[in-house]
Amino acid sequence: MLRGLLGPREVPRLWERHLLNSAVVTELVPASARVVDVGSGAGLPGIAMACRRADLRVDLVESLTRRVAFLEEVVAALGLDETVRVVHGRAEDPTVRAAVGEAEWVTARAVAPLERLVRWCVPLLRPGGTLLAIKGEQADVEVERVRASMGVDVSVVRCGVGTLDTPVTVVAVRRSPARHGGD
Repeated sequence: MLRGLLGPREVPRLWERHLLNSAVVTELVPASARVVDVGSGAGLPGIAMACRRADLRVDLVESLTRRVAFLEEVVAALGLDETVRVVHGRAEDPTVRAAVGEAEWVTARAVAPLERLVRWCVPLLRPGGTLLAIKGEQADVEVERVRASMGVDVSVVRCGVGTLDTPVTVVAVRRSPARHGGD
């Protein structure tokens, strides 16, 4: 069944650009961590991370009903029911925040510009937690804008070095370890 979750030009690049790019992000996540994947869409990076690392507990947050149905089917078909949960809604919605609570790790891929993503995702992080935003070539530009305007601890990391032809650019945004009024 055709779902329209990836563009037709992406099919030849499915493994390298989508699945493997998502899976290598697990290099940054410690054992037995809990991950909230915001805007899961086709399950990237959340499903790929859960397949590579059975020790992770992953919540897939998706707002579109047809994508939620797809994610639920994939989770069941891959036997990931024990470690992966699908949550229908938007990250900025208080009911979603209540459902997922605070996590140590939040991931996002192709969801929104970094500044908006930080506003949506940092409240899902526990103090000291980290947002891992998979970004492209413009990551450095987005990082400078966010660092200047939001005052958060931001770094750029490359995953899959030595494994992938083109390593994945990940922007890591760490929430302050201590709660402050604006956190």
